Amino acid sequence: MSDRPAAPTTSAGRAPAGGVVPPLCMPLTEDRELDVASLERLCGHLLEAGVCGLFVNGSTGELAYHTDAFRLAALRVVRGVAGGSVPVLAGAVEMTTNRVVAQARAAREAGADAVVATVPFYTPTHPDEMADHFRAVRAAVDLPLWAYDIPGNVQRKLPVDVTAHLAADGVLAGLKDSSGDLDELRTLLHLTEASGARARGFTVLTGSETMADAALALGADGVVPGLGNVDPHGYVALYEAARRGDGREATAHQDRLRRLFALTRVGDPARIGAYSSALGAFKEALMQRGLLTTARTPAPLRPLTDPERAEVARLLAQAGLGPV
Repeated sequence: MSDRPAAPTTSAGRAPAGGVVPPLCMPLTEDRELDVASLERLCGHLLEAGVCGLFVNGSTGELAYHTDAFRLAALRVVRGVAGGSVPVLAGAVEMTTNRVVAQARAAREAGADAVVATVPFYTPTHPDEMADHFRAVRAAVDLPLWAYDIPGNVQRKLPVDVTAHLAADGVLAGLKDSSGDLDELRTLLHLTEASGARARGFTVLTGSETMADAALALGADGVVPGLGNVDPHGYVALYEAARRGDGREATAHQDRLRRLFALTRVGDPARIGAYSSALGAFKEALMQRGLLTTARTPAPLRPLTDPERAEVARLLAQAGLGPV
């Protein structure tokens, strides 16, 4: 990876220029309220590991399951722990533009440094309307705006040419790419390099836990790994190896993390969904590492069974991860 100027900042916020930016798991009490002590402990651990930012209210943070009040309370806790040491990105994920604007404005008032938004969903949206959506959000909220491309969740792919145009126009500060499409990622990196958007600070982070080394080798600036909650040191080591140009070491770290990622599949698909399995396993691993008090997930997600929890423990041990 080559050094580039940091992403532009304003008095109204700042965005990470790269590195590891974990999408925070959201600790819950047994009553499914926000577990503030556990969230503070988790944030402190991630900062100690050397992450470059914290992403609140993303998919790993169960944003679809929590109320607006819960989301803002979580953001304020994270902002308080970060204390300005790293940027705090806040998800403003809603179905339509006016609802995203409301979420983004509330996040700004709660101390977010940048906002992360998907394309509109539920109702069909033309690519030109997607561009209008991001332009409207950016105009309404004086914070760096990141696009969040996660078609598996919102059932819409953000076209690469739309992203590239918005980057060239300065509407978008960056992209969190959770599409899994490395060919489109390569195309976007090429287009934004050619337009000068990259030189002006447009930043691309991959959301892939298992292909981060490949994305970084292509030129991505960093990674937003849900598994980074469980093993932030591993992802920081991977990123630093890639930045040095040591592909062999980066691949070695990636191979180890790919094996650890198997914990997301411990749940029996005949009994629970993939989301229950993955989030439950992340939280179980964090509880076993001493960072969370419970592995509680929001309704209607089902908890892991004792044998599934034991498999999480086995995978942690295999990865050399014990209590913090």
